[in-house]
Amino acid sequence: MTGPTVIVSGMIAGTPGQGGAAWAVLQYLLGLRRLGCDVWFVEPVAASVPTAESVAYARSVFDPIGMGERWSLVPDGGGGPAGLARRELTELAQRADMLLNIAGMLSEPEILEPVPVRAYLDLDPVFTQLWQAVDGVDMRFEGHTHFVTIADAVGSDEIPACGRDWLPTLPPVVIEEWGTLAPPAGRTATTVGHWRSYGSIHHEGVHYGQKAHSLRSVIDLPRRAPGRFELALAIHPDERDDLSALRENGWILHDPAAVAGTPGDYRRFVQGSWAELGITKLGYVVSGSGWFSDRSACYLASGRPVIAQDTGFGRRLPTGEGLLAFATADDVIAAIEELDRDYERHSSAARELAAEHLDSDRVLGSLLERLGA
Repeated sequence: MTGPTVIVSGMIAGTPGQGGAAWAVLQYLLGLRRLGCDVWFVEPVAASVPTAESVAYARSVFDPIGMGERWSLVPDGGGGPAGLARRELTELAQRADMLLNIAGMLSEPEILEPVPVRAYLDLDPVFTQLWQAVDGVDMRFEGHTHFVTIADAVGSDEIPACGRDWLPTLPPVVIEEWGTLAPPAGRTATTVGHWRSYGSIHHEGVHYGQKAHSLRSVIDLPRRAPGRFELALAIHPDERDDLSALRENGWILHDPAAVAGTPGDYRRFVQGSWAELGITKLGYVVSGSGWFSDRSACYLASGRPVIAQDTGFGRRLPTGEGLLAFATADDVIAAIEELDRDYERHSSAARELAAEHLDSDRVLGSLLERLGA
């Protein structure tokens, strides 16, 4: 029996060169396909027509995974899409069973409205809800039938629900895409990310900050801890003081577009690491959101232990073996010492944790059931 027809909308090719962002969406595409779903991808792009660079990047991502022409880049300016034509898109919407709409990106009524199950998927909790409730920003909630979030604390005193019932989920990872390799010889902890994704939010005396604010609290870590600390970090060159402080304290900086710009490069960067040092947006931390990173899921699935800044994810995931939470630089140093004592055990535990709790079959199977799809 053929499974449900599912449209996934998110960001892959509109801003090419972000392998990690592409993987965050690919886990859903590949994972739903593993469950027997008929999967299609639609991405709105901010242009009158999709650029040649975006189209080439889309093909470089979708051709190797057998997506063929099951994708479309739809320009905001009303021009013709790349990939599926507009007529094919409207026909797809008429027969689709579910739309998984990351951040509500897809807003075209002729594609959105015919689909019976329209799930808003929030990968950036806390900020999504505060922008809507506090700053009055339209986060495109309207038109959706269900609301899904990577956090488990939306609706708490710190994170408003914005009048919606939110279904908590964990980031899925397609385990078979992340086979374990022998660990590298050196003790190198890495991560990939943005220094600032956007501005911070100040609400009721609380600073919901960015990754920059979290990293500053442990900036002297490389001078205090053994091993190497490498950041594939998108940081603007005008951030001169922070760039100087990072380098002076021993952080090794990489251009993420150079080392993780494609899904393949991103996977190699993750698997070439000894462990992840998961620095988290301060807003996720101070709200106790329970957010957990799709990036960390990839490290775990690769058998790479994760030392992650604590957001409260221990409510849903076991910690202590393979996954270690930290609040301070001293916690990170203690975690590195713990990994050193029995790296093989922690490596195996990381892979087992991913298989037991984050495997796409389990996570997305549960999500489909809860969405009634």
